[in-house]
Amino acid sequence: MPENKDMDFGPDILSLVDEEGVEHEFEVVDTLDKDDTTYLALIPVVDENNLDDADGELVILKVVEEDGEEFLVAIEDDDEFDDVSDIFMDRLEDMYEFEEE
Repeated sequence: MPENKDMDFGPDILSLVDEEGVEHEFEVVDTLDKDDTTYLALIPVVDENNLDDADGELVILKVVEEDGEEFLVAIEDDDEFDDVSDIFMDRLEDMYEFEEE
C-alpha cells in the first residue's frame, strides 16, 4: 500500500470551560485505562495569546459517564490521584520536564 504523505496527524486538542466560563485549550499527551476508568494527561496549549499563562502544568482528569455522555472531571480521591499521576509522570518523564510540588 503506498504511503500517503498528505495525511498529517496533529496533536489531540480539547477545549475545556472552567468554573468562570473561560475556555482553555489543552493537548492530550497521554491516556491511561486503569480499573475500568480512563484518565487523560493534558498540558495547556501555548500560543502568542497566552504566553504569560504557560507554566507547563500537567493536568490529569478522569472520564466519567453520566446519562450516556462522557465528561472530564477532577480526581477527588487523593490516593487515586497520586497513583494515576505517578504512572503518568513515569511514562512522560522522557518527553517533558516536570517539577515536583
